[in-house]
Amino acid sequence: MKKAILTILMLITISMPAYGEQEGLEILKAVVKIKATIPPEAQTAKTLGTEREGHGVVIDAKGHILTIGYLIVEAESIEVTGPEGKPINAMFIGNDHATGFGLLKTEKPLDVKPIQFGQSSKVKEGEPVLVAGHGGQEAAQAVQVISRREFAGYWEYLLEEPLFTAPAYAHFGGAALFDRDGRLVGIGSLLSHFVIQGLGTIPCNVFVPIDLLKPILDDMITKGRPQKPPRPWLGINSEEAQGRVFVIRVTPGSPAEKAGIQVGDLILTVKGEAIKGLGDFYRKVWALGNAGVEVPLTVLQGVQIREIKIRSADRHQFLMLKPKKDL
Repeated sequence: MKKAILTILMLITISMPAYGEQEGLEILKAVVKIKATIPPEAQTAKTLGTEREGHGVVIDAKGHILTIGYLIVEAESIEVTGPEGKPINAMFIGNDHATGFGLLKTEKPLDVKPIQFGQSSKVKEGEPVLVAGHGGQEAAQAVQVISRREFAGYWEYLLEEPLFTAPAYAHFGGAALFDRDGRLVGIGSLLSHFVIQGLGTIPCNVFVPIDLLKPILDDMITKGRPQKPPRPWLGINSEEAQGRVFVIRVTPGSPAEKAGIQVGDLILTVKGEAIKGLGDFYRKVWALGNAGVEVPLTVLQGVQIREIKIRSADRHQFLMLKPKKDL
């Protein structure tokens, strides 16, 4: 670990010639710019904005582009810019809340070689990797995998083994993470931090592992979402402090709001079982069944302990998604 820490602090570099300079340049061409416009009445408009920009990766010859879902969910218009610098129209194809992946398709295929998938499960802590956004070599940055630990997001989101990388890449949304063979192993999700004992906290990025896409990709293309029962969604944004879970936001119109959950509530139990952190809270809720299942919570609301039953829902049904059509 000491060697890895020193390497991080020295801002490691890896060379594109590791898999051929020309091949490396071709790989970077597959990373595109995405610009999406979302209507102000959309559910995610207040939290994610109505103008969103990020990156995506061309994954086939039909025009499908993989990105992070929050860039394009509820979009009314999407533009994609490839290596030639000319914007082209695209449409939303699918979104998976469980992984965070989003999928779109350009009105005509871009003249670039689709990227090849690697195996994110084989990428270990300490390995050098490359982050790339749209813009060729100028938008590529050498980083290192510093952790494969669990990540629990405040928006009812949990990844078992994401890829944490450092130094942090500023424009992370939808950015590509390549292994040393030039294969795609992750998609950029967010900026986070990592605590190094004795040294303090460093900024880092969280990447969604590409292995999570492979079982659901066909469904994403044909159906817009994985064809499996959806998890129960409450509409609670939470944060963890010393193992305790506090409500920081309640989605308007959500099951949680209808049941009486309030900002500041401390969640104590799920169906009578004490919770130990944010990840444990999610697992206990999801273990109760599929979307629609009743979720009994014990919460500390002010100075009173309350028993609240929430009739969960399918998060997908709360979004403004345009009907899927062929391009």
